[in-house]
Amino acid sequence: MDISENNERTLLTVRQFSQKHPAFPEGGLRHKIFYADDKNGFARCIRRMGRKVLIDETAFFQWLDEQSGQAAS
Repeated sequence: MDISENNERTLLTVRQFSQKHPAFPEGGLRHKIFYADDKNGFARCIRRMGRKVLIDETAFFQWLDEQSGQAAS
C-alpha cells in the first residue's frame, strides 16, 4: 500500500530522516529546528513529543518546495 493513499503521516526522528535522506545532514536539520520559530516556517514541519522532535516528511518536502519557489522569485 502506498502511504499517500491512506493519508498517513510519516514522522521520523532527525537521525532517521537524515539516514533516509542523506542530502539533509543531522546538523543542518537541527539548526532549522532550533530556529523553527524565527520566521523560517520550519515549525510546521516538526512535531514535538516532550523532548523528542519528529519531522513530518510530507510537510518537510512541501516546505522545501516553497523555499525553492521563493528563492527563484
